[in-house]
Amino acid sequence: MRSLTISASALAVALLAASCSGGEKADSTAAPAGDPAQGVSDDAVVVGTHQPLSGAASPGFVHVSTGARAVFDYVNDNGGVHGRRIEYVVKDDAFDPVRTQTATGELLDEEGIFAMVGGLGTRTHEAVIDELNDRGVPDLFVSSGALSWDQPEEYPYSYGFQPDYTREAKVQARYIAENLPGEKVGLLYQNDDVGPAAQAGIEQYLTDEVVAWEAYDPSVPELGGQIAGLQEEGADVVVCSCIPSFLALALMEAAQAGYEPQWVAPSFGGDAAVVAGVIEEYSAGTPLEGVPPAGLVDGLILTSFLPLASQTDDPWIEFYREVLDEYAPEGTPFVDTTVYGMVQATLFARLLVETGPDLDRAGLLETLHSHDLAGPGLVPFAATEEDHAGYTGVMVARIRSGQEPEILQGPQRTDRGGGEILDVELDRPSPDGVRIFGGEENPG
Repeated sequence: MRSLTISASALAVALLAASCSGGEKADSTAAPAGDPAQGVSDDAVVVGTHQPLSGAASPGFVHVSTGARAVFDYVNDNGGVHGRRIEYVVKDDAFDPVRTQTATGELLDEEGIFAMVGGLGTRTHEAVIDELNDRGVPDLFVSSGALSWDQPEEYPYSYGFQPDYTREAKVQARYIAENLPGEKVGLLYQNDDVGPAAQAGIEQYLTDEVVAWEAYDPSVPELGGQIAGLQEEGADVVVCSCIPSFLALALMEAAQAGYEPQWVAPSFGGDAAVVAGVIEEYSAGTPLEGVPPAGLVDGLILTSFLPLASQTDDPWIEFYREVLDEYAPEGTPFVDTTVYGMVQATLFARLLVETGPDLDRAGLLETLHSHDLAGPGLVPFAATEEDHAGYTGVMVARIRSGQEPEILQGPQRTDRGGGEILDVELDRPSPDGVRIFGGEENPG
């Protein structure tokens, strides 16, 4: 197995940038235009994405596209799809919306992409969603939990990927209400769209139990006042709707204050390996220097819609480890963010297989609307004409240092409104049961 090294501080900045959301979106009214088979030739299909490959965000986000590229390279080495290679073009936007616009223009006009796959970030992608929809470009699996991507009437070509922040918080809140009854709950949240959306889910199951609300500014890396506020109000459980760098800061501040609540984190912030790496970086020169970071993360409750990278007995995790070892650059870390990109590539490759050799944009979306994408994900994936949500729920797990995570509650699905939370009995095929990864020859 290759070394799983990473620049923790840089990844922290990267993940912080990813979770920032907000911004106004323009009305999308122009009729779609463009070649419905742009990017498709007899021997290739060209797809693109915008990712921060330079600047402070680079070390973290490069692993999403590296994971996706590894899967695409695996598919190409095994015959491609219907005789076509998947050409994956990654454009650097440095997580700057202005550069995202430039990058997207290059992808559309110079690279001639067929589809956008996994464009990353809320503010960055909101800067280009109108153009993609105006030009009729499939905009698949947007890397953000914002609600913007699930607006089929306004954005018929855009589709979400990860569960939105409200669904995830609903599951967290009911788990706390049922399994930690009587505990005082504190909320620590980012002061942008993440916060209100998460609170909308929390407050469906926890009202009088919530004793403290503390917000943080993602541009200010300091949480001393917020942790003090939570501690003063006696919060026994803290739901940290935070990205990994701020979850790490929260754990460090609490440890130094002797405050030991039960921490709960969402999928977008609870990557235990990343959080531990951030703690190790940030603890230099503090009283926590030399304290094993895994000890601070141990016991963390998190939610996830994908199998965790540490779940070694999951067939998809085993398969993805093998693919990454063979096709990714040496030193690429196998963490939850890497798996995230690998799943996006898997879903897209499967769409190509099922669409068939006569490929155009309308056919791709018809296939997306009519086919079940069960496989790596733990919950159903919503992609119909009326519902562009992406994954629709999460499981609940606890991190145990040096061990596989403890599954506290199996996968559940819900909506972002007042609908029920339902247990999921999903028939997840293993990789060898999926046509493009199985023993039979890829369609050629």
